[in-house]
Amino acid sequence: MKILSTLLVAAGLMTASVAFAAVDADAAQALLKKSDCMKCHALDKKKDGPAYKEVAKKYKGKADAEDKMIKHVTQSPMIEIDGKKEEHKSVKTKDAAEIKNMVQWILSL
Repeated sequence: MKILSTLLVAAGLMTASVAFAAVDADAAQALLKKSDCMKCHALDKKKDGPAYKEVAKKYKGKADAEDKMIKHVTQSPMIEIDGKKEEHKSVKTKDAAEIKNMVQWILSL
């Protein structure tokens, strides 16, 4: 009986921590706009870059998705647009929590 009680308490704590870690969609979208990401990306249609919903679909179920996306938006990799290589601009913040929130929002689409 003690084990069951302990498991129930642990499950409750894990559920509570997930609730506190909810993605702030407004903050994520504000950072995307501030960083000019919406110039090349849109929520659900392709521009110069893929739609955010397509990005989420691409990474769905991949354990390293968040890490890969954080690296992509912070390290300015080379990308190809219309056959021309150029540097992908990095997000305009150094705040790791803001970046993580933005990436998690994209992945949640």
